[in-house]
Amino acid sequence: MRALSKLTAGPGLELVDRPEPVCGPLDVKVRVLRAGLCGTDLHLEQWDDWAAATVKTPMVIGHEFYGEIVEIGEDVPKGTAVKVGARVSGEGHIVCGHCRNCRAGRRHVCINTIGIGVNRDGAFADYVVLPATNAWVQPDSIDPDLGAIFDPLGNATHTALQWSMVGEDVLITGAGPIGVIAAAIARHAGAKNVCVTDLSDYRLELARRAGADLVVNVGHTRIRDAQRELGMREGFDIGLEMSGAPAAVAELLANMNHGGMVAMLGLPKDPYPIDWGRVITHMITIKGIYGREMFETWYLMSSMLETSAEFKAAVSSVITHRFPAEQWADAFAAARSGECGKVIMDWS
Repeated sequence: MRALSKLTAGPGLELVDRPEPVCGPLDVKVRVLRAGLCGTDLHLEQWDDWAAATVKTPMVIGHEFYGEIVEIGEDVPKGTAVKVGARVSGEGHIVCGHCRNCRAGRRHVCINTIGIGVNRDGAFADYVVLPATNAWVQPDSIDPDLGAIFDPLGNATHTALQWSMVGEDVLITGAGPIGVIAAAIARHAGAKNVCVTDLSDYRLELARRAGADLVVNVGHTRIRDAQRELGMREGFDIGLEMSGAPAAVAELLANMNHGGMVAMLGLPKDPYPIDWGRVITHMITIKGIYGREMFETWYLMSSMLETSAEFKAAVSSVITHRFPAEQWADAFAAARSGECGKVIMDWS
């Protein structure tokens, strides 16, 4: 089969022929139809310090995907929706099932999590194998391209729905694909005002199309000015930090209402200071977010898509580039450029 692989330590990837993966007794084997590019994949291609410390080569990368089940392990329970021919998206975090968090139903904070395409062979290939419990069966109404971005859609859903948004003023820092999707979720969930910040006018326009009331290029405009434009007097009630940029975090906290609530998904490159005096005296709640709740987040995002054509269109609008798998280098170049939303590779 074709597989986009990191063969040796160092920058670069290669599309190579390699044997198809073997389906274990509790696994499913999926013929990949579409795969989405993530920032993690760019780190792996460029082989930065994180990649060098995390990945053992050779490794097939890729963890955002949609495909068709072609084989089921002999011990997978029968009579469920997980069957040959089913179309599925994949939860890329494989958990141990026996640590304290797993046993308590908090699988998204399993201390032994293994990442598909990071710690074991991934989905930038004709076939991928994963535990049957990690396969999310999709209805026929889900377009393959949309099915391939359930991983980042799940990140956005997990982050955005930490707090009730009905009637609240919401600030989202970072208009990458997850930030843009979060804007669509905030609009769908009943937020009063949705404001999105970034340095890229291209990505801010994606956020506007997805449902943001106001977009702010913080290269030349301050969030305080945006508050006045929205007619706000007391600061934002909810903050969603999607950028990982220290300056964005500082400005977000400076514009939160007393008692405001912040969910942080964006990963910083390095540690940075926070004005803890403001956090304490303004009684701001800060919560770190990782991955998706398994599998409550998946139920929530599927329900939103199935019940709102407007929301489905808003989420789909974040997909801006599509490439055949053989043009993977062009796909990575588009993703690196920043002039894009989600980039999809077609493996069918």
